[in-house]
This record gives sequence, structure tokens and C-alpha cells, in this order.
Amino acid sequence: MSDWPDLAGRLDDSGHVLPVRVYYEDTDFTGIVYHGAYVRFFERARSDFLRLIGIHHSELAEGGDGLSLAFAVRTMTLDFQKPAKIDDVLEVRTSLADYKGARIKLDQLIYRGEDLLVSAAVTVAVISSEGKPTRLPTPLADKLGRHRPSEQN
Repeated sequence: MSDWPDLAGRLDDSGHVLPVRVYYEDTDFTGIVYHGAYVRFFERARSDFLRLIGIHHSELAEGGDGLSLAFAVRTMTLDFQKPAKIDDVLEVRTSLADYKGARIKLDQLIYRGEDLLVSAAVTVAVISSEGKPTRLPTPLADKLGRHRPSEQN
């Protein structure tokens, strides 16, 4: 357990919430967040969501049943609605949309207060060390299954 229990954000009824502050390195010369920075924010939030529900990248890499596994983004659709600026405090909200076989679908939203700034629909593939799609091992799928949207539970 970390000495910083909130470092990975928090789980709530809708999924995961990760606070992010916008730093100079996240912006372009005008102080507006560079579009690629949002992808990094989404990646951190996905990793922390999985970590908090008990799916750790290091355990995947070590494998189970002789497999070394990893997550690879298969598709990501972004919709930019409003800009974020230097020093803004944002919330990245991640929720599980669906999962089946080797595919996990997530919805991710970035808010500044009540304002939705960016949304993303992300499909992540579970792959072997050879890059081949493979099913998530049952113990990990069970952990993920506990965080399905309520209408699917």
C-alpha cells in the first residue's frame, strides 16, 4: 500500500476519477493544453483505474499460465470540446463500457469543474508478448466484471 493512497485517484459508483493539474509541459506556447497531452492524461487514468481494481501491469507482464500479457490501445476516438489552460485542475473520469474476450472498451471524460472538455472512446486489446490478442485470464476478468456499468451487472 502506498503512503499516498489518493495518488491513483479514487473509485466511485461511476468508475474512476483522477485529478490532474495542467503544467507548463502540457501546454503549447499560448498556455493552452496541447492535444497530445490529453492522451497522456487518459493513459494515466486508465492505468490507475486498472491498478485500483486489482489489475497491475507488472502482474500482467509476469504473466500467468506461462503467458506474459500487456494492454495495447486498439482504437481511440477523441472529441475536443473546450480547451484547458495552464494551472487548471482537471478530473479524468474513466468508466468501463464493455469487455469481451481480448477487448476492453472504456469511456473517458475530462472535466474542468462542470465543463466537459474532452471525451474519448477507447478500445484496449489484451495481447501476448508476441503481440497476439488473448483473453484476459479469468481472475483478472472477474475483477473487471465487478466494475461493469450497473445496467449490465
